[in-house]
Amino acid sequence: MILEHDDDISIAITSLFMKFCGFWTATNNHERRCRIITLIYTIIGMNFIGVVLITDLYYSREDFATCLYIMCNFLSLVMSLFKILILLAHRKDFFHLVLYLQREFLHGDYDIYEKTILAGCKRVCALFICVFTCFAHATLISYVISPIIVNIGRNESDRLLPFTMWLDLVSITPYFEITFVLQALSLYQVGICYFCFDNFLCIINLHVSCQFRILQYRLINMNIAKKEKHSENSETGPSHRTDKYHATFINCIQKHQALIAYCDKLEEVFSSFSLGQLLVFSSLICLDGYQVLMANAPITRRFIFVFHIIGCTAQLLMFTYSCDCLIQDSKNVSSAMYASPWLRLPMDEDGKAIRKDLVLMMLRSKIPCCLTARKFCVVSLETYTGVMSTAVSYFTLLQQKTTNTA
Repeated sequence: MILEHDDDISIAITSLFMKFCGFWTATNNHERRCRIITLIYTIIGMNFIGVVLITDLYYSREDFATCLYIMCNFLSLVMSLFKILILLAHRKDFFHLVLYLQREFLHGDYDIYEKTILAGCKRVCALFICVFTCFAHATLISYVISPIIVNIGRNESDRLLPFTMWLDLVSITPYFEITFVLQALSLYQVGICYFCFDNFLCIINLHVSCQFRILQYRLINMNIAKKEKHSENSETGPSHRTDKYHATFINCIQKHQALIAYCDKLEEVFSSFSLGQLLVFSSLICLDGYQVLMANAPITRRFIFVFHIIGCTAQLLMFTYSCDCLIQDSKNVSSAMYASPWLRLPMDEDGKAIRKDLVLMMLRSKIPCCLTARKFCVVSLETYTGVMSTAVSYFTLLQQKTTNTA
């Protein structure tokens, strides 16, 4: 499995669906074979849907509305395939991120307040993951239920599949039922790949930002320089307190460096992933809105894209919000260091050395950790408003083109 059993529902859900995609850490040869078979099955299913959509697009090229519907489905498929190929190319680094998350973040040594911070992070993760997963499944179910409803009362030669296949043979029993099941299974694999990797990225971002908040708490509450009665004994004198402060501060520096290194690895694995997301989101939201508001669209198709557009906006918000939390919490480490009890340290040689280290750490914290779209832009909540604004602009142009054509 990806992660061991945990009380975090978001981890449990994400681990389950990533296992369905063929992405989990194998501990023996049997699990490794199962992972390879599952991955091959996923890629075959996605290619099958791709061939069906491309064929349908070719035969429907004269119908503008149908082409837009097919392109909307095709963009979702391309995005899912792009995600899985990116993570396959970085699978070693990806599994390193998974194992480090499990070992250092989920099962770290925390006090009561730090456990409270971690519990709050788990609640936010659970909210995002459950909402997005529910809308993704509602969309998938709508794709399957829609042709079943339309086929009520129709004869064999007039039945519909979830995706049109230009073959006369598939309308005959039992070929129709077999094709229907194959399309439904392949569609589900596409849907899982579409949302499970985004769920995992959201969990990582929020847990890293949680670790930055825990680091801030430890910096502010370094209870080392508290007032004590001075004595000649070096164990209770100022030098001993300086040594204790320095040891605690070194631990905080090491944790900060480890978090920065983890964010660099996260950027290496998911920067292309993020670029693909941002390039597709605006077009996908635009096409979803067009399918919902298009006058001649059947009611069953509208339901599909109502769930899809809500899921896309929730996915975009989850993605950009988690990246924004990473930026803000990594930047706030600088303020936490200034609020630490460094003023109480004596102005001896050790005290001055600690102050210099503190200044260096503050300067490094001024450069926030972030996730970029291949260095083209930094992903934050401003990205959410930018993508939504672009999608509305695309929708306006598409609506004007449709009106002029009519």
